[in-house]
Amino acid sequence: GRITGEAPEIARVILRRIGATHIEPVVTEFGSLIPGLKAGRFDVIAAGMYITPERAEEINFSNPTYAIGEAFLVARGNPLGLHSFEDVATADSARLGVMGGSVEHGYAKRLGIPDDRIVLFPDYPSGLAGLRTGRIDALAATLLTANDLLAKTSGNDIERAQPFRDPVIDGKAARGYGAFGFRKKDTALLEAFKRELAEFLGTPEHWELVAKFGF
Repeated sequence: GRITGEAPEIARVILRRIGATHIEPVVTEFGSLIPGLKAGRFDVIAAGMYITPERAEEINFSNPTYAIGEAFLVARGNPLGLHSFEDVATADSARLGVMGGSVEHGYAKRLGIPDDRIVLFPDYPSGLAGLRTGRIDALAATLLTANDLLAKTSGNDIERAQPFRDPVIDGKAARGYGAFGFRKKDTALLEAFKRELAEFLGTPEHWELVAKFGF
């Protein structure tokens, strides 16, 4: 009955510090976050969203709260030997599951995986179900998300592909930086949020708050 996670919990702390007295969580699919923000359905994106140039054209971002690499979840034994996005691109029959609107979808397209072998899911539980039923051969997520899904999954039919190579974009291994999103016009809110966030990150209170989520 409580909306939680790394970003929602940090948001509660920072918003209260800047004077918010009522914080109302709004649950939506990841792909609807930026449209929902721009339409005024909510005022802050608190979902660990990666900063990307494309997203920064539509919204403003706070300072990052974490940096992390990628991972694949696969059927036990990794039947197709998928250890990178590039492996999926070169395996003619491999199908990759990604969350709609996620940076992993962008990685898949940039690295040459054809659209007919990219399967979009609204959330990770449905992606995990797709992996189990054979609809996809690998599910792409951040390393933290992959570990969290495995910890909450019963049975031993799913594993993390190891070793794993992060996608190489423009000659560099991609690393995601998660942050909070704001409407372009809400500059005063963004600046107040950023000031408090800079003071909060790295404090004992911050570490205690996010440790339970695997950070």
